[in-house]
Amino acid sequence: MRLLNTVKEVQDVVAPLRLKDKKIGFVPTMGALHNGHISLVKQCIADNDISIVSVFVNPTQFNNKEDLVKYPRNLEQDCLFLEKAGVDFVFAPSEKEIYPEPDTREFDFGQIDKVMEGVHRPGHFNGVAQVVSRLFDIVKPDKAYFGEKDFQQLAVIRAMVKQLELPVQIVPMPIVREPSGLALSSRNERLNAAQKQVAVNISKTLFESKEWMQSQTVKEVIDKVTNQLNSQEELNVEYYEIVDGDSLQSVNNWQESDYIVGCIAVFCGDVRLIDNIVYKAKA
Repeated sequence: MRLLNTVKEVQDVVAPLRLKDKKIGFVPTMGALHNGHISLVKQCIADNDISIVSVFVNPTQFNNKEDLVKYPRNLEQDCLFLEKAGVDFVFAPSEKEIYPEPDTREFDFGQIDKVMEGVHRPGHFNGVAQVVSRLFDIVKPDKAYFGEKDFQQLAVIRAMVKQLELPVQIVPMPIVREPSGLALSSRNERLNAAQKQVAVNISKTLFESKEWMQSQTVKEVIDKVTNQLNSQEELNVEYYEIVDGDSLQSVNNWQESDYIVGCIAVFCGDVRLIDNIVYKAKA
């Protein structure tokens, strides 16, 4: 495995591979890697001739500067993790490499980035689009891999690829969970042992809610999920919305769409966790 720190190093690696018609797979990350990331990496390695993983904590997608400062960073450990997984190249640039000039681009994705995370983290998805489009321009991958835990982010990236007409296939990967059911997240590192036990209630309640939908309305399920989680000490639901899986717009009843997903953001102490559950899967 080789560590690359500059755009030029990546371009010097990628150009000859392209001439040889090698397929390049790419996994963009912000580091603090866990087995959820490794599931993306393993699929990337299986599907492509060459695998590249980026590790870059992108400042433009943090609307909360304190969150940016607290975000866990351990490049050395991440590299060991990736080398063991069999990755070919790790791209770990400085902020100056990614943004030699301030990125002032403003993206318009219609309504998909205006709801849920978009309401509570203004500017977040614009920052995501900035960094992912920049990374795609540098790496020029054939396929890029993203986890479905960040459900709205995946929709935004698909919209960005379509809007910019980028020649990359977006490959979604299922949520990876701890044995307890808690969705794997880099932010889990910030939970203490007691909080981790409490946080398990997020996935537990979402799984239970699939049964409630048989006899209760959409609004009743939203209220029950929210109330049940808020009754737990240290948990505070920021939002829980049940939406059409394509448009991300709220649904009012279970018959309104053939693809329905519940998306949630919950504070456990001061750690913000997200998760989702599919109520009606896409055919």
